[in-house]
Amino acid sequence: MSRCWSVPGRRRAAAPAALLMLLLVSTAGLGACRDSPAEPVPIRIATGSPTAVYHAFGQSLAAILNRELPGVRASVVVTAASAENMRLVGAGAAELGFTQADVLPTGPASHPSVLAVARVYDDLLHLVTTAGGPVRTVADLQGRRVSVGAAGSGTEVTATRLLEVARLGGDRVQQKHLNLDDSVAALRAGEIDAFFFSGGLPVRAVRELTADSATRIVDLGEWTESLRRSYREVYVSRDIPRSVYHLDPVTTVANPNYLIVRADLPESLVREVTRLLMERRAELAAAHPAAGRMSPRSAIATAPLPLHPGAAGWYRSVKP
Repeated sequence: MSRCWSVPGRRRAAAPAALLMLLLVSTAGLGACRDSPAEPVPIRIATGSPTAVYHAFGQSLAAILNRELPGVRASVVVTAASAENMRLVGAGAAELGFTQADVLPTGPASHPSVLAVARVYDDLLHLVTTAGGPVRTVADLQGRRVSVGAAGSGTEVTATRLLEVARLGGDRVQQKHLNLDDSVAALRAGEIDAFFFSGGLPVRAVRELTADSATRIVDLGEWTESLRRSYREVYVSRDIPRSVYHLDPVTTVANPNYLIVRADLPESLVREVTRLLMERRAELAAAHPAAGRMSPRSAIATAPLPLHPGAAGWYRSVKP
């Protein structure tokens, strides 16, 4: 007897029709399916910039799925991050993805196309500038050139909201929409005065910048309550200690990250993904320390996004 997971089809503008009827076959059995070889089922993981946390986490997760789930072909998709990842998973152009909580709808949909696998860690908003430059507070951004993150990123959502509550919206700041790598390059070249980036600690590109350039990370802790009042209660204050970037410690704004999944993926497949996500935390943490902060107890807190039934089933099975 062998286990058979079939991946339902849906209309997708960007996906080949051949993907609609793929089967996943593994050796442990629940239900009957033919033992003849099947094409591997693609598990596309929507991540973010190659030097950011989503990408490192996604690469490690893909390696685990490929190694431990026969019949799966997992791969990582480079994206603008959160908002684009939600769109790709919702449209069926990716099976898994990472997103910040503040880009999610405020209430659950009646027929969601995207569900949650787990709350994975918190993203911390970085405001990065040169150590000798004029930007020491958010107010100092007025009139200056500032990257607020790539279009379609969670950084763009959080940074734009922060500028609004700080009364720096509109044309009060010369906003640039650059991804993380381009933001770092632009700051080095003097083409921008500062950039925002939201990510789990440490952000590799920021750490590399601080290692070879005189850099300042601006304290944003005073804006957490304003963001909570104006937008979502997902925002909390978190510290960036000296040990992370070897800079003066600051407090900043943070919000949770979720691993999301297509709602129509089979329960048995999502249950296995959830199991591996939790049981291989040490391996994932070796790829990026943020992954090591997951736990089954915290992973289930994914409001307003419901857990996929496969994920919920695994968490119930390990509940003490």
